Amino acid sequence: MSKKQKNRVPGDGIETLDRISELPDVLLIQILSLLPTEDAVTSCVLSKRWRYLWTSIHTFLFSNRNYNKLENFISFVDNVLTHSTCSKIKKFKLDFHHRDWKFHSEISQWLNFAVENKVEDVALDAGLCFYPSADDLAYELPLTMYTCSSLITLYLSHWVFDKGLNIDWNSLKSLTLDSIELEADDIVILLSSCPALETLELSFCKVCRRIEITSSNLKRLTLTYPSEPLNGEYDSLEIFAPHLKHLDISGELGDFKCMLVNISSLVIARLTFSICCITDYWNKEDIKEDSCRDYHQVIRNLILDYLQKLSYATELIIGCWFAEVVFMMKLEGVMLPELRCKCLTLELRVSEYNLYGIASLLQTSPLLESLNINITYEYCDPPCQLEQSYFAEIDNINLPSWIPNTVFPNLKNVKIVGCGTRCLKRWSEEGFCKLFELSNFLLKNAVALQKLVIVAKRRKCSTCSENCVSRHLSQLAKKLLDSPRLSTNFVIMYQELA
Repeated sequence: MSKKQKNRVPGDGIETLDRISELPDVLLIQILSLLPTEDAVTSCVLSKRWRYLWTSIHTFLFSNRNYNKLENFISFVDNVLTHSTCSKIKKFKLDFHHRDWKFHSEISQWLNFAVENKVEDVALDAGLCFYPSADDLAYELPLTMYTCSSLITLYLSHWVFDKGLNIDWNSLKSLTLDSIELEADDIVILLSSCPALETLELSFCKVCRRIEITSSNLKRLTLTYPSEPLNGEYDSLEIFAPHLKHLDISGELGDFKCMLVNISSLVIARLTFSICCITDYWNKEDIKEDSCRDYHQVIRNLILDYLQKLSYATELIIGCWFAEVVFMMKLEGVMLPELRCKCLTLELRVSEYNLYGIASLLQTSPLLESLNINITYEYCDPPCQLEQSYFAEIDNINLPSWIPNTVFPNLKNVKIVGCGTRCLKRWSEEGFCKLFELSNFLLKNAVALQKLVIVAKRRKCSTCSENCVSRHLSQLAKKLLDSPRLSTNFVIMYQELA
């Protein structure tokens, strides 16, 4: 045995490092490529074996957040790319949070380097102001980026497109645009320039009046906080996408409305957005009661149109606000269309305000097989006077009277997950009772129910200093064990995750 081996203590850091060093170069390079580039470069001090391994990494993750002087950041990136021996870059990510664009030529050089080395995934976050304009931002993408044939995934934030340039992204499959102004012709140019595009995500974007997607390849559209129309000229966005399979609309939309014109092929829809009453945006003294009521009628018509357009979707994910609107619709005597949904996911905290909207959706989904309740926190604006008048009716309602003689013939699986990061101790006793009421009602009326799974994350809450999630959900599981159930082949499972 060598002296080096004799002095080695089993389980110490040196032995672990030596064992890692015994791996082939290709695996070590793969490991380094998963790290922020600054950490990957630092590995050169470990040993002679590691000295030049970082020069072969195929993923570059640069951020200037930890640099007090931008010159030092620029120098670091230049040094890394100068010594790089990689011939095919898998990912190039640049977070450049600064208003001073005197280094834009260097950034263009870095992007040119990525394009020359056949980059597949580019993420560029300028991180300047919330909505840049041509006056705020002089930097533009280098010409090579617009014709990068190897590009598969692209994320652009706080950028302004040059309308005069031709875009040729024939291999691009996923495009995410964050905090960007998009006029009607911008959307047309982008979609026509990406014939292979499968996923389009618009986040915090000022959008045009209409998004028309005719490509049969584009299957997924995600809209997050499209809260402000371009130039303030209109208060709605029309979505025409007959081949779309997956639609996701989330965030606080203010009084901005997304209209579904044609989504006839949709399979999955996630609708966790909310729309505020006009009393939240205008001086309440200037708003007549009839105006508020008329506005809510527009909202109810919008949600009814959603349900009609989504009646053939097999998977729905909805949030708190959507369920509350459904409840108010039913109070008005609105007949809901029958849904062919087989999997319904609720991303909300069950409360007295949304319970009966949830029940109405369950009643109108006879094919439902799986129900998921993800207990998440979401901020809700205080209800206006009209909404308060609807919610006041809750005291006179219970589930058996709200959806009488209802049986869930196909419901097989129910899953309740405590996945929120907010304190559940603040979840009112009334809210917990409503979750039990809903769960208990399902047990009594789901003839084919096979499994009810309750999952809690085992963690000490930073707010109440208790394991509030597991405490609440374990109590729920214990109470449901004593509940009567209609199904004869049924189990309740409680799980705690670290």
